[in-house]
Amino acid sequence: MEKLFWGVLLVGSLVKVAHTCPFHCTCQNLSESLSTLCANKGLLYVPPNIDRRTVELRLADNFIRVVEQEDFLNMTGLVDLTLSRNTIDNIKPYAFGDLESLRSLHLDGNRLTSIHEEALRGMLNLQHLIINNNQLVTIPVATFDDFLLTLEDLDLSYNNLVSVPWESIQNMVSLHTLNLDHNLIESVMEGTFSELYKLSRLDMTSNRLHTLPPDPLFVRSQTGVISPTPYTSTIVLNFGGNPFHCNCELLWLRRLVREDDMETCASPPQLAGRYFWSIPEEEFTCEPPLITRHTHQLWVLEGQRATLKCRAIGDPEPVIHWVSPDDKIMPNSSRTASYRNGTLDILVTTIRDDGSYTCIAINAAGESTAQVDLKMIPLPHRNNGSIDVLRQDPGSSDITTSSKASTNSTEEKRLPENTVIVSDVTSSSALVRWFMNRSAYIVWMYQIQYNCTADETLVYRILPSTTKHFALKHLVSGVDYDLCILAISDDVATSLAATRSLGCVQFTTGETYPDCRSLHAHFLGGTLTIIIGGIIVVTLLVFTVGMMVKYKVCSSTLAGIPKVTNVYSQTNGSQLVNNGLPLQYRMNNDSAKPSCSNITYREDTGRIVHGVKPQRRKARHREVKEREENKSTVESEVARAAQGSSPEDYIVFGVPKAKRSCSVDMGEMATTTCYSYAKRLSIIWTKRSQSVHGMLSNCGTELSKGKQVLFSSSDELEESVV
Repeated sequence: MEKLFWGVLLVGSLVKVAHTCPFHCTCQNLSESLSTLCANKGLLYVPPNIDRRTVELRLADNFIRVVEQEDFLNMTGLVDLTLSRNTIDNIKPYAFGDLESLRSLHLDGNRLTSIHEEALRGMLNLQHLIINNNQLVTIPVATFDDFLLTLEDLDLSYNNLVSVPWESIQNMVSLHTLNLDHNLIESVMEGTFSELYKLSRLDMTSNRLHTLPPDPLFVRSQTGVISPTPYTSTIVLNFGGNPFHCNCELLWLRRLVREDDMETCASPPQLAGRYFWSIPEEEFTCEPPLITRHTHQLWVLEGQRATLKCRAIGDPEPVIHWVSPDDKIMPNSSRTASYRNGTLDILVTTIRDDGSYTCIAINAAGESTAQVDLKMIPLPHRNNGSIDVLRQDPGSSDITTSSKASTNSTEEKRLPENTVIVSDVTSSSALVRWFMNRSAYIVWMYQIQYNCTADETLVYRILPSTTKHFALKHLVSGVDYDLCILAISDDVATSLAATRSLGCVQFTTGETYPDCRSLHAHFLGGTLTIIIGGIIVVTLLVFTVGMMVKYKVCSSTLAGIPKVTNVYSQTNGSQLVNNGLPLQYRMNNDSAKPSCSNITYREDTGRIVHGVKPQRRKARHREVKEREENKSTVESEVARAAQGSSPEDYIVFGVPKAKRSCSVDMGEMATTTCYSYAKRLSIIWTKRSQSVHGMLSNCGTELSKGKQVLFSSSDELEESVV
């Protein structure tokens, strides 16, 4: 009894826990349905303790980021799930796998950039799928496979979709509303809406549609159209805000009479910005295609690649097709490839590809054609007589060989069937050699294929079958090369050319070092620079030395000029003359006053001969001449004075006098070249003499009166000055 009591208590507690409402959420139990309202509760994840019997679950306006697989586990009765305006950026595969009864799923206002192909699996009865206002770029084709037949509303607006899974939309036969507005969709697959009989609204506003293929479904959008059956209603079309190119391809849309026709033209320029309904039908025109350039003739070696080109213009842009010489459209296969730009590639050509190919450019306004001739260069075959078949000797039978020979052959090291060797590799060349053992097929020719890492272009060389080596030239230095040797022979089964690989090898070319002449040129340039700089420096030194020598010469010349001192005179001291008196005493007792009678003054030149006035700048020969004339004059004056003079005077003028010197010895003042400095010294000497004796001032007074004064000799002049 006690065990039964505890068991009932445990079951009751479990039931109570199972029915507990999540924290901050509101749970409403209306009859048999349970609603859990957790909107705007600041949730970071789906609450784990949600009642599994919940029919309506609202988790909008929260901060949920990831939807995990266990979030909605065993919630088979959930009908309405709202995850709007969260921050969901990832939905795990099979996150909604148990929601088999779900009718409505709201994922709008999140941060989804992509949806996993298996993220929406398990919702077999989904009718309303709202994924607008996300950041979706692409959606896998198989995303909607589980609810293609039940989906009624699909909202993919306000995303970044460049394309949508048109194949899946084409099979949504129960679809009523399709919102694809405000995306980046550039085209619509033709025939997408032809089977969507229940579609009542199609919104493709503000995309990047340039054209739109016509569809019978769009006819039901016209006003006044009566629905043929009660199940087909009129449809509302919205294509405004697209950059339509208004030509004859959109004439069907112009002819639809609708109340909401807000489509405008973006091109051609004369129709840009105008509404469809305001443009006459005659202006929706097209231009037939015109082939502007194409390959005229192409020669290709059998087995090589052939590329045929064809370019065309028109409005709308023409589609180019290729027709083979046997009047068949060239399909895309493992051997041929046709591109939208009009290029046809035949990867491996055969002799049967020879012929005339037709390029056809087609658009809504017409078509244009051009012929391209493909000429095949056949390889030598046995059946066309282009090569002499030489059967190789099969050799002796292995049956006759002894067992000893067989034993020795197993011990020998077997050589590989084919060998490729690269030798003598330099920076720009290499020698390739290959060897072939005895084979059952006959080689027609060899083909060398090589390329380098610097350039992916494959280079081919065709060599005759007798060649076993080849010298590669004009290679790039310092790069890796991949080289293969192919043997072209006949195929016994098809009688066509067969290619067999003899081997491949890799090698690296040597580095190229700079020539020494460039180094010599570098040194030569430096030497010339040094020489020119040396010449400039030597020139400056010579100029400086010359200026210094000139300064030294001038300084040495000025060094001979005496300096003015404070010594008033120099005499012979106590030297006696013939009368026993000192000469100085005789001169003092002489009653004759010193006068300026011995000084000759020339008014025409302003010169004083043997006077104190310094010589001005004259020619040396003129100065010497004046000195000789003055000397003769003084001698005559002395002789005349000696004849009529007294004994005392004779003592003065007749006796040899001791040499006297002035306090300023001018030397050869007239011969120096420093005239300005000599002039200043003459002025100083003159003022010095005047300040000591005052004699020259008297002379100046007499000279001013126009009298001629002469001294008998230069000694008298010096003595008088002293």
